[in-house]
Amino acid sequence: MTDTIGWTIPEWLTAQRESSSEDAIARIISLVSTYKKDDVAMITIADEEFLRKQWAELQSIPNCKDLPLYGVPFAPKDNIDVAGLPTTVACPAFKYEPEKDAEVIKTLKAAGAIPVCKTNMDQFATGLVGTRSPYGIVPSALSDLHCAGGSSSGSSNVVARGLVPFSLGSDTAGSGRVPAMHNNLIGLKPSKGALSATGVVPACRELDCVSIFAQNLPDSREVFGIVAKYDPADAYARPLPEKMLNSFGPRPRLAIPDVPQWFTDTQNDPLWKQAVAEFQALGVELVPSDFTPMYRLGACLFEGPWVAERYTVVRKIIENDPDAMDPTVRKIIGSATKFSAADKFDWEHLRRDLVREIETKFADCDGFLVPTAPMSPTIAEIQADPFGPNFNQGTYTNFVNFSDLAALAIPAGFRSEDRMPFGVTLISRKHTDYALLDLAQRYLGPKSRKIGALEKVTIPHKTDIVPPLPAEKDAGRSINVAVVGAHLKGLPLHYQLEDVKAEFVSSTTTSPNYKLYALKNTAPAKPGLRRVPEGGSEVALEIYSVPIARFGEFVALIPSPLGIGSIELKDGTWIKGFICEEVGYLDAADVSSFGGWKAYLASI
Repeated sequence: MTDTIGWTIPEWLTAQRESSSEDAIARIISLVSTYKKDDVAMITIADEEFLRKQWAELQSIPNCKDLPLYGVPFAPKDNIDVAGLPTTVACPAFKYEPEKDAEVIKTLKAAGAIPVCKTNMDQFATGLVGTRSPYGIVPSALSDLHCAGGSSSGSSNVVARGLVPFSLGSDTAGSGRVPAMHNNLIGLKPSKGALSATGVVPACRELDCVSIFAQNLPDSREVFGIVAKYDPADAYARPLPEKMLNSFGPRPRLAIPDVPQWFTDTQNDPLWKQAVAEFQALGVELVPSDFTPMYRLGACLFEGPWVAERYTVVRKIIENDPDAMDPTVRKIIGSATKFSAADKFDWEHLRRDLVREIETKFADCDGFLVPTAPMSPTIAEIQADPFGPNFNQGTYTNFVNFSDLAALAIPAGFRSEDRMPFGVTLISRKHTDYALLDLAQRYLGPKSRKIGALEKVTIPHKTDIVPPLPAEKDAGRSINVAVVGAHLKGLPLHYQLEDVKAEFVSSTTTSPNYKLYALKNTAPAKPGLRRVPEGGSEVALEIYSVPIARFGEFVALIPSPLGIGSIELKDGTWIKGFICEEVGYLDAADVSSFGGWKAYLASI
């Protein structure tokens, strides 16, 4: 049987579709037979009977070879139910036999995929290190001395070793991103509610996300496109917008930490600076910023009462059989008892205040670029201090789900001394998952990089190039609209664009043939854009794609003397956008010299 270690999804698909049914299942059985029972990355390994049963169910689907994941093996984290395999959440005393698959497993199996094992994890998904499991400490696939990251330690390790082409983790505070860095992988942390959590043992239900580990960007996108499916049975699920943002445009604007926090680490900073320079070379505008609000928000997750959500899951064990728990996990979750109901509201109000501060401060940014984690701790360092390094590892991850953001962790080189991988994470607003993948391919696409812990490298301009999405069902049913004033990101009327499901396209300017005026007696303050034959200048604007079905609703909100007309952009193309009737310019102040409405507002 051909060696399948390190195969990607397309490689598995090609082989399985070209094989007989018996040869295809034999290939999976052969792969699983190489898994060792004492492999600390796995808690349960599927036996041949289980695999053949899954295969028979797959073969009962009409035209099953046409399925997008036909015969592709994968590994779910052991907090995700798979009927026929036990769920332990890395706690033997919690172990149970699920009667049905989690919704994400059901969806993947319907697409042709075959679960082959359940992976190890930090107990009850509490940790970012991968050392808090009675089933063994999971090391990085690239170093037996360093931790794999957690809590999705096993899921990242098996993909990095090429044992499966993709795996599922979960991410509450970074568990789908930190392990991706430590194992040199892609870690996709989707928008909250995009993937069903039905059948997933929760950590914090309001924050939990099922995450995806893969070797490359196209495989990540393929799996996301399949499992991002609204589940009405999940109270925290949210349907994706009819139109997803596919790109941030040619010149995204991302905030980066002005003074990155590395704690005791000395090897990651040079790689961070290199990544920053490479993104800038791609035309990405990076804005050094004070990340204090994000650091404060992230600290709330374990310093505040949100640990009580974890307590609700383990209540019976922690109250009746506490010794059955990992002592570090028990201490963290047990701290929930010190909080009162009133404390919960105090902390929630603080959280909302910090989220609003972040939203306001970074309203003119498309997102963030951050180190995935500040450190690459050894297992010995974690054992010497089970709390400090773990807490520090959440510096750039803990705030993300609290802020309702999407994130994508990607590789960014290797450290000079221990050769551990480093990584950066792209973060943006909810439902920008595809746009994050597009930006990541601009960075990774031209590179030749090592894949996981394998002896294989990516092919420049091929391996990490994400194919165009299929023709959108709403193609031709949206219209681009340029806004120059109160509808800009962060300004009072921007919500009107959000209400009609408009998607940000890009930031640019008009041609140098316009003047901008501050209109009198408008609330909130609004400008008027006027095309002039001479003496004009470029005016900053933002372009949004407005669904045609909602366009009339949006236009109906526009008061006199404003309206929608045609605007010439600096590249010579024309677009629909906000213009002003002549009467509006009477006694209005010419503010064109500021270059845009935001700059003018900042001056007054």
